[in-house]
Amino acid sequence: MKKKTSIKELELRANMIRKSVIQMLAEAKSGHTAGSLGMADIFTALYGTFLHYNPKKPTADDRDYLILSCGHICPVLYATLSSSGFFPEKELLTLRKLGSRLQGHPERNCIPGIETTSGPLGQGISQAAGIALGLRLDKKKNKVVCITSDGEHQEGQVWEAALFIAHQKLDIINIIDRNYIQIGGNTEDSVALGSLKEKYDSFGWNTLEIDGNKMEEIVEGLTKAFQSKGPVAIIANTVPGKGVSFMEHDASWHGRAPNPEQAKEALNELTKIEEGLKK
Repeated sequence: MKKKTSIKELELRANMIRKSVIQMLAEAKSGHTAGSLGMADIFTALYGTFLHYNPKKPTADDRDYLILSCGHICPVLYATLSSSGFFPEKELLTLRKLGSRLQGHPERNCIPGIETTSGPLGQGISQAAGIALGLRLDKKKNKVVCITSDGEHQEGQVWEAALFIAHQKLDIINIIDRNYIQIGGNTEDSVALGSLKEKYDSFGWNTLEIDGNKMEEIVEGLTKAFQSKGPVAIIANTVPGKGVSFMEHDASWHGRAPNPEQAKEALNELTKIEEGLKK
């Protein structure tokens, strides 16, 4: 599914996805809020305009592949898949419940639209490399997009995969959520990452840096990436907790869910944003 969607339509859809994320996490009483809200614009643009998929045939041979390496932000993926027709919206409120398909990290064989099971960080980019290499050997043109967090770039496996991908000149788009937070606080206080753009450039990737919460920049960056050959890294500078004032840039929201009062306040703020977008 590739279609022309206006910037305003994408912004409205991203806001709707953020509201779904808040509702899901409040109902679950646990989960990862900040990153899910921060990446809503990226996921909206990917599924609203760029990725080729058919929700009625989620394993079709001609589909594009999205690999979520940082599986803890799965609420935004679940909300996006639901809004794209992969499963009913009412199922979102089963997040993390016993017997639900929507667990705290996505599982490949449970949910349509999920390509790989994720849990341990740092593995998704290696999975993407294997998929892309297999597609090349089969002479297929499917796109492979990987979503990674900045925190998982503290793991060596990420850089081994990045080096391999560049050496093989694989057609992979790696979107890095550069929000500077992880469960222990600021990434630069744990193991400083410095300039990810310079690192990916030095590995031989075509590297772009964008505002990951500005839809115009996202669409422009993804357009360049999808038209490119070889590995592309998109450093997406995002605001953790985007759209909810008391969550933005607050690392304590990395791995906790809003209580009922906080959820109500968050939904009120997002409703005001929606009203502003509709004017």
